[in-house]
Parts: sequence; C-alpha cells; structure tokens
Amino acid sequence: MTLPSGKKLSREDFEALLGKEMGVSDWFSVTQDQINQFADCTHDHQYIHVDPEAAAQTPFGTTIAHGFLTLSLLSAMVYQMPSIEGIVMGVNYGFDRVRFVSPVKVGSRVRGRFVLSKFEELKPGEFQTTMDVTVEIEGQEKPALVAQWLGRRYMGGEA
Repeated sequence: MTLPSGKKLSREDFEALLGKEMGVSDWFSVTQDQINQFADCTHDHQYIHVDPEAAAQTPFGTTIAHGFLTLSLLSAMVYQMPSIEGIVMGVNYGFDRVRFVSPVKVGSRVRGRFVLSKFEELKPGEFQTTMDVTVEIEGQEKPALVAQWLGRRYMGGEA
C-alpha cells in the first residue's frame, strides 16, 4: 500500500505501517553540477566523479555520483513519506547498515522506497523509527543502495 506523499497520520495509523511499505518517493535526477558541488563540499574530487573525459575510460563509461551524495538524497525523499500528526521535529539518528550496491551514473534518476521496520516510543512524545530504504535507479534491476536508517521524531508541547 503506497500512501500519498507527506500524509499526516495518527500515531496508531503510523504504527499500523510497521513491516509495510510506507511509500516510494518521486524520481530525483542526478546531474554533473550536483556531483561537482558535492565534490566541492566534501573535498572529494576523485576523477570518477568530476572528470568526464577520464571517467569515460573507466568501466562506468561516465562520471558517477559519490555514494554519500546518493545517500544524502534520502533527506529529500523522506519528506514525501507519511509522518505522525503533531510531530514538530525529526532528526537523523544514523544508520545501522548502508551498502552501496550499484554506481549512479550522471544523468540517472533515483528514487527511494521506504519500509517501516521498527517504531518505538523512547519516552512520551519522543519516537525512534527504523526504515529499510532502497534507492532504485530508473531502468536498472540492481539498486544504488540499501540502508537501515534510524530517525528520531519529537512531538510538540512539553514532551
């Protein structure tokens, strides 16, 4: 069952998604400009990312996105997933597992597929979610990455 993007759910309805697909994000294009900007931010200017002529001589045949660039797109993709009514803030708590399965070639489109695998209330108004995420590459069978992503969500009010 795929829900509308960004839909607000009651806590009970959100918990009912446990073990189910929460949704699939829109496609995101990966451009050379994004790759270059990411290289500048991270100081990772390896030629397979930023030098199209040199990268054309590799088995990839073109430049590829940094794995961490692909991973960072999860932040935009997750905004399209259902959330809990009353949540005022969410933070990235980390990853229990990340695997970069396939390179993302420049010009590719990627999207995230999210499954809620764990939901726990740590204290009143503070929740931790674990989502199994697959980033798919349009037209390819193997995904770009698979990850187990932890997030913290906080309700408004005194909690």
